[in-house]
Amino acid sequence: MKQQEIPYKIYLEEEEMPKQWYNVRADMKNKPAPLLNPATLKPMSYEDLRPVFCDELIKQELDDDTPYIDIPQEIRDFYKMYRPSPLVRAYCLEKKLQTPAKIYYKFEGNNTSGSHKLNSAIAQAYYAKKQGLKGVTTETGAGQWGTALSMACAYLGLDCQVYMVKCSYEQKPFRREVMRTYGASVTPSPSETTEIGRKILAEHPGTSGSLGCAISEAVEAATHKEGYRYVLGSVLNQVLLHQTVIGLETKAALDKYGIVPDTIIGCAGGGSNLGGLISPFMGEKLRGERDYRFIAVEPASCPSFTRGKFAYDFCDTGMVCPLAKMYTLGSGFIPSPNHAGGLRYHGMSSILSQLYHDGLMEAVSVEQTSVFQAAETFARVEGILPAPESSHAIKVAIDEALKCKETGEEKTIVFGLTGTGYFDMYAYEKFHNGEMTDYIPTDEDLKPGFDGLPNVPEGKR
Repeated sequence: MKQQEIPYKIYLEEEEMPKQWYNVRADMKNKPAPLLNPATLKPMSYEDLRPVFCDELIKQELDDDTPYIDIPQEIRDFYKMYRPSPLVRAYCLEKKLQTPAKIYYKFEGNNTSGSHKLNSAIAQAYYAKKQGLKGVTTETGAGQWGTALSMACAYLGLDCQVYMVKCSYEQKPFRREVMRTYGASVTPSPSETTEIGRKILAEHPGTSGSLGCAISEAVEAATHKEGYRYVLGSVLNQVLLHQTVIGLETKAALDKYGIVPDTIIGCAGGGSNLGGLISPFMGEKLRGERDYRFIAVEPASCPSFTRGKFAYDFCDTGMVCPLAKMYTLGSGFIPSPNHAGGLRYHGMSSILSQLYHDGLMEAVSVEQTSVFQAAETFARVEGILPAPESSHAIKVAIDEALKCKETGEEKTIVFGLTGTGYFDMYAYEKFHNGEMTDYIPTDEDLKPGFDGLPNVPEGKR
C-alpha cells in the first residue's frame, strides 16, 4: 500500500473493537512464576486471595491457560465512550527528524482520566459491583490510575478510596481535585491513617513516598473494612489482561492497511501499558508466526529492568502483599521524587519480567531531562502535550528513528502514547526553568533494597 493511502489517523469501526481480552500467558512456554504466600512460601490459591481481591479478578489473575477471555457487554458499552482510540501516523515528527522511518503512536489520552488506565479501572470496578461490594481502595502515583478508578466508581456507584504517593499529591493538586470531583477520597501516602503508614513514617521521616508505600496502605484499608476490596492499576496479570484492548486495536488498525511494525516501544513502570500494547504482537512471536523487536523504557532513577534483580519480592513497601517473582530493586527502595510518578515502582510485572528474562524483549533506561526534551519536540510538531511517563517511549522512538536516518533503513516504529501531560505542568515548569536534575542511583543506593529481598529457598524460586 502506498504511503499516501494511509490516513493520518487510523480508526477502527465500532464493530471492529475487541470483544475479548488476550491472555499472553497462554502462549508463554515459561509461565510467570506464581504469587507466593510470604508466611508459607506456597503458591497463593484462590481462597488465599479472596480477602484482598474481587472473586472474578482472582480467576483472571491465576489463569495461565485460557488465551481469550470475553469482555462483558457492560464493559464494552463503557469502552465505546472513548474507544476505539486512534493510531496516529506521526508525519510531522518524521519530517522534523528527517528520518526514513515510519512512526506510529497509539494515543490513549482521549478520556478525562487522560490515560490508558481507564481500560482496567472500569473492568475492576465492574467486577466489584457485580460481587455486591460497597467500595474499593487503591494507590496512585502520578494520579492517572486514581483518576480513572474514581471515574469508573462514580459511573457504577461505588465508594473509592485512593492513597496517592505524597510527592505527586503535592506536585499535582489538580489531578487530586479531579478525583475528588468524581467522589473519591484522596490521602497522601504514607499517612497517619494506617498502621503501615505510621510505621513507614517512623522509619523514613519526611519521605516523599512511593507506589510500594501507597499499595501497603490501600491493602490495609481494604482488609480492615467490610465490603471493600483492593484494586491495583498495574503489575498484576489481570491488569495486563484488561489493557490488551490497546494492543488488539493497534494490531487490527495496522492489519487494516497491511502495515507490519519492526519495533514496538512502551514506557515501563509496573507494566500495564507496555504489556497491553505488546501482548498480541508478542503472542505472534511466541507462536513463531512473526518476529518483532520490543523495547521497554524506564527512568534511570528507578531502573527495575536494567539494574534490578530477577527474584521473589514483596509487591509493597509494608511487606503485607504476596511475593511476586519480578525484576525488582527491592520493596524497600524509595525512588527519588522524579516527575514521572507513574513509573516510580520498585518492581515490574511478572509477565514482562519473565519475557525479558527469556530474551524476548529489551529494556533501556533514560534520564528525565532528555525525556522532557523529547516531550517538547513531540508537543511542538504533533500538537499533543504528552505525559512524562509516555515521553519515555517518545524519547526512545526518536532515538530509533534517528538511527534509521543514519543507516537509511525504512523501519516502522510503533509506540504507546499512554496519556496527556496537562496535569503535569509543575514538571514542565521545572524543565523550562532549568531546575530539573538527573538523579541516577549509585550501586550503594540500590544495595539496601537488594539486601532486603526476602530469603526464598532455591527450590521455591
